[in-house]
Amino acid sequence: MEKRAYLILENGDVYEGYSFGAEKEVVGELVFTTAMTGYLETLTDPSYFGQIVCQTFPLIGNYGVIPADFESGHPALRAYIVREWCQQPSNFRCEGQLDAFLKENNVPGLYGIDTRCLTKTVREYGVMNAKLTYTRPTAEEAKTLKDYRIVDAVKSVTVQQPEEHKAKDSKYHVVLMDFGAKRRIRRNLMKLGCDVTVVPSWTTAEEIIAMRPDGIMLSNGPGDPKDNPEIIEQLRILSESGIPTFGICLGHQLLALSQGAATTKLKYGHRGANQPATDLQTGRVYVTSQNHGYAVVSDSLPAHAKVSFINANDGTCEGITYTDRPMFSVQFHPEACGGPLDTSFLFDRFVSMMQEVKDNA
Repeated sequence: MEKRAYLILENGDVYEGYSFGAEKEVVGELVFTTAMTGYLETLTDPSYFGQIVCQTFPLIGNYGVIPADFESGHPALRAYIVREWCQQPSNFRCEGQLDAFLKENNVPGLYGIDTRCLTKTVREYGVMNAKLTYTRPTAEEAKTLKDYRIVDAVKSVTVQQPEEHKAKDSKYHVVLMDFGAKRRIRRNLMKLGCDVTVVPSWTTAEEIIAMRPDGIMLSNGPGDPKDNPEIIEQLRILSESGIPTFGICLGHQLLALSQGAATTKLKYGHRGANQPATDLQTGRVYVTSQNHGYAVVSDSLPAHAKVSFINANDGTCEGITYTDRPMFSVQFHPEACGGPLDTSFLFDRFVSMMQEVKDNA
């Protein structure tokens, strides 16, 4: 028998649907993603830590569960909301069903609600907190939701010990600072001949420099970038080392903060696989995969930094090039899983930067 479940928003709106996955009351920050495919990558993306994720695409689970597509070892999100979940997946790679996967990972799900209406509400009022519960909520419950805040986000998703990953054709050594890194970032680097040392987020600049890397990769991750003053200070020190550095998503924001720039919270963020990013040098617009709720304030950048990409929809900063040191960063995901591979060339740019520094050493 289907069990009733309810979602109550911070503004008092209530959505009634049905439970699937784990049965567990949770409070989280409600966000939506417009990706039409890649729900497994969404579920296992550490950047969703502390959030209740709503899929705008109406049918989810149709190709089942495929562990090879996971972006981390387990989900970090608080709850998962869909219009309809497919109970009979069909795919030659399928190894399980979505409902069972959520149960195994203690993630509650909600289905059978009007996800289009829910998404329009978030777009109108902005990101807000919400609660998934199994008894009809009261207006008083909505008042308590305002106090919820995501804390210790990066510390909760980073690796606990350094990890070594060797490329088949080793040419470079890259230190990947793990703020909640998606696995595909590491895989892309290894394909280009990079041995990758994944280090915890609290690793110091001194420790990284002592590893004598050819390059430093700053990963994606969850939470408010300003909540990481210790990391920001270490990135400031690293930026003066001359080691080529490439930042993605949260790494992009943290690097900008280390150079004196500011960040701001977006009304409802950019989450999906079809976000347009304009290259200001060429004028070309790329279709990109994105997942973030904060952005670097373009007008706050220091003199040695210039905006390289902007979001074609709202003009927010999507990329930065640092003119006096070998560093650049982007807000979107060039590893693009799930999503388009249009900007994967940025990994080649990073490798070329490392080679140039080697040649001039």
